[in-house]
Amino acid sequence: MTADKEKRSREAARKRRQVESEVFRDLSRLLPLQPSVRSNLDKPSVIRLTLSYIRMHALLKVNSATEAETSQSVKYGDVLEGGEEVCDGGQDGGEKETEEATEEASGETQLHLSTLEGFLMVLSSEGDMVYLSDNVSKYMGLTQTELMGHNIFDFTHPSDHEEIRFNLQRMSEGVWCGATRTFVLRIKSTLTQRGRSTNLKSATWKVLHCQGRVRVCSAPSAGSCLLLTCQPLPLSHTLLSSHTFTSQHSMDMRFTHCDQRVTLLLGYSPVELLGRSIYDLCHTLDTDCLTKNHLNLCFKSQSVSGQYRMLVRGGGYVWVESHCAVIPSVRASKSRFRSYQPLCILCVTYILSGVEEPSLLLSLDQTINRYLS
Repeated sequence: MTADKEKRSREAARKRRQVESEVFRDLSRLLPLQPSVRSNLDKPSVIRLTLSYIRMHALLKVNSATEAETSQSVKYGDVLEGGEEVCDGGQDGGEKETEEATEEASGETQLHLSTLEGFLMVLSSEGDMVYLSDNVSKYMGLTQTELMGHNIFDFTHPSDHEEIRFNLQRMSEGVWCGATRTFVLRIKSTLTQRGRSTNLKSATWKVLHCQGRVRVCSAPSAGSCLLLTCQPLPLSHTLLSSHTFTSQHSMDMRFTHCDQRVTLLLGYSPVELLGRSIYDLCHTLDTDCLTKNHLNLCFKSQSVSGQYRMLVRGGGYVWVESHCAVIPSVRASKSRFRSYQPLCILCVTYILSGVEEPSLLLSLDQTINRYLS
């Protein structure tokens, strides 16, 4: 009797495992992934990705429902003067147009991602990575399926958790809806400097410049999300543009070097900028932007300032954006035995506009320069 019970118990357990495996196989077939990727998924990954795609589907469903209502009102709302509806070729024509529009949108998305020099990420209010574009592996080494469904706090630097949590908390409270959010974070990367991939235990920190908007969905099942474009720093922008100049600063943002192009762009000579703080050239209303950039540099070594106004020598201002990184200021000599290397800040500043309000004097230096010239 005991042997028969054990045999029946083993048979029942085997059947349960078979049914469970079949359910997971059916579930994995429904995921919009390549067969080679689906075949390597374990059960926890299937559950994680399924939940992510369900949440993403809920977000897209709200958007598609709104667009469908709009297109339907346009499609069937046009009526001839005689009372007859305008026919647009029937259902087959509509399906064909839909397929063509989908292919066009897919091609356009790939084009945007290639020119973005980054990837897309959708975060829930709890910090779950609901979606990432498939080109994330190009920058992080980790694939789309390895990251989707995980919480961003599991992959980011502990010192950045407070800033991320602050943005997510404000998002759940309905603050900044529609406003652009910009912040810098450090995330794990399995790519080495030579472009090879390592395991997650040997991952290093990569600095990301994240910029996006909060999207609030009316459907309770969808909730709110944060749509972000993530660009690894430093950005590989060309330094040869005629509207760009480079500068070197001490850690308190005082100029220690500046190239000659600043004279053509802002009117200052490199010599007269030496020892002066970059805050002296910043518009008073934009000092908070520059301060945030300075703090990111001190804590994370790389940052993008965002757009701010820099004063022109003769009056007025121009809109600029600075990409900055902390680097060793000098090479360690043999006499120092590489004991200490002082740090400095390297900035690449992009001029985004022409001179605005050239007759407006916003600082004492501009006033003096105006009357001396």
